[in-house]
Order: sequence, then structure tokens, then C-alpha cells
Amino acid sequence: MPAAVPVPPPPPAYVEPVPPPGAILPTSGAAQLRVALLMAGSCLPILGAVLIAPVLPKMQDHFADVPGATALVPMALTVPALALGLLAPFAGVIVDRLGRKRLLIVATVLYAVFGTAPLWLESLGAIVASRALVGIAEAAIMTCCTTMIGDYYSGRVRDRYLALQTMCASASATAFFVIGGAAGSAGWRTPFWIYAVSLLIAPLMAIGLPKPTAATDAAAEDGDGESTDTTVAPKRSFPFRQLAGICGLTVFGALVFYTVPVEMSYLLDDLGVTATSVIGLATAIASAATVAGAITFAKLRGAPGPRLPFVFALCSAGFAVMWLANSAPLLIAGAVLNCLGTGLLLPSLLTIAMSRLDFADRGRGTGLWTASFFIGQFICPLALIAAESALGTLASAVGLLGLAAAVVAAGLFLTARRGAAAVAPLSE
Repeated sequence: MPAAVPVPPPPPAYVEPVPPPGAILPTSGAAQLRVALLMAGSCLPILGAVLIAPVLPKMQDHFADVPGATALVPMALTVPALALGLLAPFAGVIVDRLGRKRLLIVATVLYAVFGTAPLWLESLGAIVASRALVGIAEAAIMTCCTTMIGDYYSGRVRDRYLALQTMCASASATAFFVIGGAAGSAGWRTPFWIYAVSLLIAPLMAIGLPKPTAATDAAAEDGDGESTDTTVAPKRSFPFRQLAGICGLTVFGALVFYTVPVEMSYLLDDLGVTATSVIGLATAIASAATVAGAITFAKLRGAPGPRLPFVFALCSAGFAVMWLANSAPLLIAGAVLNCLGTGLLLPSLLTIAMSRLDFADRGRGTGLWTASFFIGQFICPLALIAAESALGTLASAVGLLGLAAAVVAAGLFLTARRGAAAVAPLSE
């Protein structure tokens, strides 16, 4: 009987070396550039969400004579998130069909075109429309960047980079808020120039990002020790059922994630704190806690699923402290506790979703997850406003959200216990 001919492994052109324990960034220059570009691209949608927030009052004054300006001006800030949430699934379909890299570069260029449009537009309606187009570009950028992280890396290496993505997004939100406020001192249109930075990033993406393929994905699995099977997996249907639960949980997780960044200034104002320097410092401290949570996630071993009940419980405890707080220091302590939990929460949810996707459907799956997260971001202030109207105070609304997070934590814990009890007899 002739000896079996060994099947050559996939070409390891894009395989990342496994970093030492605790390491996050790769060591080679090309690999570092790749990670930096993916992180920079992931920050662009965050820029769109917070950059113009400090200039909204000036923008409101400029369009004071325009009918409906009181509603349209805030929409200039929020409509990109709505467009991103609604269109990310379609971006995911395009990603899988046309390719990640090509769509990413085109969307990054269009991001600059649409983002800087308010510099020349005089109509408030046209400005809001241009902001919706920014959201479309953001949907493609965020979906592509997250999908490519899943393409290039696997296992614990992938988990670390997804955590790094959360860290960069959290840190950049604070930085962009400060930059937007500083640029806004020269006029409400000035911050829109910053969108042009994506024109510098797009050419670097064309040069520094290798084109992901199915072979890339297989090589990444081999390089991380996750799989050494070189056979081609049979084609399977898109895992809608497996993703439905995690996407629904992500919508709620986004409400939990964005409550502190969106409502912290109002909660401090209710306690009599109106100094912008104090509010800015409190926001920065909370943002640092989110980064600390993401760093902690990157260092933890084991699957993130079993930790979700604890993470939601931690977020709930932070909300409870914020609800009961009668002073700014106690409120900030609660926000730090909550944000430490949200720093663990976001990469946990994303890692669970990515673990259920193959190369062929990773774009669509990432698009659905991204849509779930940004829809949650959009409805976060609306849900809290409704709860505040019903309960009388914003602190009570935050307390109600904390109670909901505690219920989710308990539900996840009981579900895990039932699952473990069902599996135990099979292992005996």
C-alpha cells in the first residue's frame, strides 16, 4: 500500500507569531503597522460619534432661525450611529462578496468626503444628510476592521486584539472630545476638518494591509495553535440562530456601555457640579476604567462566555452605586466600577460572536454584531429619557438599568448552570 502523500499546509504569508504571555503588539514592523491601521480605522466611527458634541450649542445658535433646528442639530450628532446600526448588516454582506480590503479603502476615502461636507454646506438639512452618509461609511469601516482582525488572527491572539480595539476606542473617545472642543473654539465648522485625516490613513491601508483570503484564515488558525487540520471545511449555512442570542445581548450591552459616557455630565449637574473641568476629569477617569477592563480581559485565560454573568453583575453594581450617590466622589466611584465592567463586556461579547463565524460568513456576522451594538448606542439616551420621565430622576433611571443588568446576570448564570447540569450526565 503506497504511503499517503502529505498535504502541504496553507502558505503562511500572513501568520502572526504567537506573542509571549501578556504581550499585545507584534514585534515586526509590518505587523505593527497592520495592527496600528486596524486600530486607527476602528477609531474613525468613534470620532464621528463624539467629535462635534462640544460645538452643538454653537451650531444651534447658527441655525436658530431654521424651523426644527432644535431637533435637527442634535440629529447631526446621533444620525451617524443610527445609519451605522441600520446598514452594518448590508456592509457585512458586501464585505463577504467583494472583499474586505477594497471596501475598507473606499469607505475610508468616502468618510473624509462626507465628513468634511459641512464645511461647505449651508443647509441644515443637507448637513444632517451628509452625517447620515458618514454613518454609512462608518458601517463599512467598522465592519471591515473587525472582520479583518478575525481573518488575520485566532485564539488568544485574536482576543487580545479585540480587547485592544476596545481600549483604543475608549481612549480615543476622550481624546476626540477634547480635540473637538479645542477646535470648536475657532468656530462650529472647524472640527469637521479633522475628518480629512482618513485621507492619510487610506493609502497606508492600501500598502500595509495584506488581502485576507480563506488561506489566510486557515494559516492564522495554524499559527495560533488552534487547528492543524488542512482539509477544507464543508460549506455550511449562515449561523443565524447561534448569533441571534449574542446580538440581542449586545443591544442591551451597548445600553450599559454608553450610559456613563452619555449621562455622566447630567448626573454630575444634578449633584450641583457644573464646572467643565471637573466633568471632563470625571469622564476621563471613567474612560480609563474602561481601558483597564479591556486590559484585564486581554490577560484573562479561558473562554469569555462563563464570565458574562460576573461582568454584567459588576456593571449592575456600578449603576447601583451611581443611583445611591449623594456626592460627586461617590458617583465617580460608581462610574469607575461600571466602566471596569464595560471594559470587560465589549470584547467578551465580540469574541463570543467571532468564535461562531467562519471566513465565508465572518463579514455578515460581524456586520450583524456591529449593527446590534450601534443600535443599542442610539437607543441608549432615548431609553434613559423615557425611564427618567417615568421615575422622576436620571439617577433612578440609571438604577433601573442596573436592576435590568442584574436580572440579565442572573439569567445568564442560571442558563449556564442548567447547561452544565445537562452535560454532566453525558460525561459520566
